[in-house]
Amino acid sequence: MNELVSRLSTVIDERPTDIHELDGGEIGTVRRIEFDFRAPLVVKTSETSLAVEATMLSHLANHGLPVPDVLYAADDLLVLEYVEGDSTITPEIERDVAAHLAALHEKTAPAYGFECDTLTGSLRQPNPWTDSWVDFYRDRRLVHAASITRETGSLPESAFERVEALAADLDSLLVEPEAPSLIHGDVWTTNLLAADGELRAFLDPATYYAHAEIELAYVDWTNTVGDAFFERYDDLRGIDSGFDSRRDVYVVYPLLSHVYHFGDEYLLELDRTLSRVGY
Repeated sequence: MNELVSRLSTVIDERPTDIHELDGGEIGTVRRIEFDFRAPLVVKTSETSLAVEATMLSHLANHGLPVPDVLYAADDLLVLEYVEGDSTITPEIERDVAAHLAALHEKTAPAYGFECDTLTGSLRQPNPWTDSWVDFYRDRRLVHAASITRETGSLPESAFERVEALAADLDSLLVEPEAPSLIHGDVWTTNLLAADGELRAFLDPATYYAHAEIELAYVDWTNTVGDAFFERYDDLRGIDSGFDSRRDVYVVYPLLSHVYHFGDEYLLELDRTLSRVGY
């Protein structure tokens, strides 16, 4: 802790007066840092590259999404603006989240991917620019995540083969959107901060350019939002009638990520999801 205080004193040019650990340190430790003469800050430390998170936050901020300001970034240390709020998601907040994501999804790129590989938790997300969304989702998400998770011993061979079979049929299961959309990539309850009836900040992104439907599938799967969100999003941007048939295909990817991070507790849900889509 003394080493952290010393480093922060150099980075911030003021010595911290108090440090409190916060929730949310899945890939490291998150702390609120108090000072005598300035507003509190959030500091993350981790063995997983935090410079990647800083890149994602800055990219989202530059495209209008409310995220904490990045004050300092290194691979092992990230200093952020402290945003007051909590993760109580009311229908009013759901509608605000929908407005922010609908606007974000209008931000496009010439291809699918991102300027660098990103992370979801500690799982690397390869993001080489790819012209086809179906190819990108097959090779850089499903097959990549299934292969890595199998290598850790968390994904049985039989489940891996089912994911491979699903991946091989994606041309008949998904559609190519009109353009790649910028997504946050990890919108769920504890990654949202709200106060006074509005969404104050999105936290901990797993950003890239994708089909916006993968974001909708994720927020639905995590039960982060309900009808208020989807009605508002549909009003603002529209939701294709085929989304319901594609939702579970997109849910397979976060399920693989959860098996990678948390093990057997998500295998049954992965099994049921694969069965629902016929694999």
